[in-house]
Amino acid sequence: MNDILKLIRPQQWLKNVFVMIPMFFGGSLLDPEDIRSSVLTFLAYSFIASSVYCFNDINDVEADRRHPVKCKRPLASGALPMGAAWALMALMFAAAAAMTALLGDTARMLNVGGVLLIYYVMNLCYCAKLKQYAIVDVCIVAFGFVLRVLAGGFATDIEPSKWLVLMTFLLTLFLSFAKRRDDVLRMNETGEPPRKNTIRYNLTFINQAITVTATVTLVCYIMYTVSPEVEMRFHSDMLYLTSVFVLLGLLRYMQITVVDKKSGDPTKIMLRDRFTQLVVAAWALAFLVIIYC
Repeated sequence: MNDILKLIRPQQWLKNVFVMIPMFFGGSLLDPEDIRSSVLTFLAYSFIASSVYCFNDINDVEADRRHPVKCKRPLASGALPMGAAWALMALMFAAAAAMTALLGDTARMLNVGGVLLIYYVMNLCYCAKLKQYAIVDVCIVAFGFVLRVLAGGFATDIEPSKWLVLMTFLLTLFLSFAKRRDDVLRMNETGEPPRKNTIRYNLTFINQAITVTATVTLVCYIMYTVSPEVEMRFHSDMLYLTSVFVLLGLLRYMQITVVDKKSGDPTKIMLRDRFTQLVVAAWALAFLVIIYC
């Protein structure tokens, strides 16, 4: 059972909370129907992502066996047979389809299902080939999070604003570049690139890319909080105050990336770093008070 969990990576499901963003920013966090639809979409996205993880490990099994850390994965270590991985991949896909069907409304099912299918095909292509191309790889990862936001919007009939789409793409692009920095550090230490495309990155480029994306993300967020349409929607001109927490969060993550050199897994950082957790919690609480009180 432990090997199956390692293959489908449930700890990575935390990324799929992005489907809740339209509901949160749309002011319907207390709506039972939107909560139900968002939870079902979260589960559907989690299962479809696990199906992709299975395919990724199947496709990378030989390379993983040569990797100092990934060699411990169930397929690379031989703990699970290849047939079981293929079966689990199909089962996760079926579970995602079942969660989508539970949305009930035909339009919602078709829209959310369409987004999930685009995500699935895109990521299978990513695992098979596209992740070998520098810059293309991080853009695909970031676009995958945009698709999560769009799926959440379709599930709740809340159209995400252009600001939310931009911020989602920029923030996850920032996180992706930070993760690639960890690969570059490993390549510099061992002389062996963890990924084929790592040779197309170096510390100078990665550091500049991280700085640029963090800066643009912060500027985009500030512009969002002071935009007239947002102030009108939430009947408040105080949203700009939450920019402080966004700045602190970005600086903390850059500290972890550049000083601590531990940016290899954003999910682990979110689950373990108390400072990051406090900043995110404070930002969410401040936003909740402004929107719902």
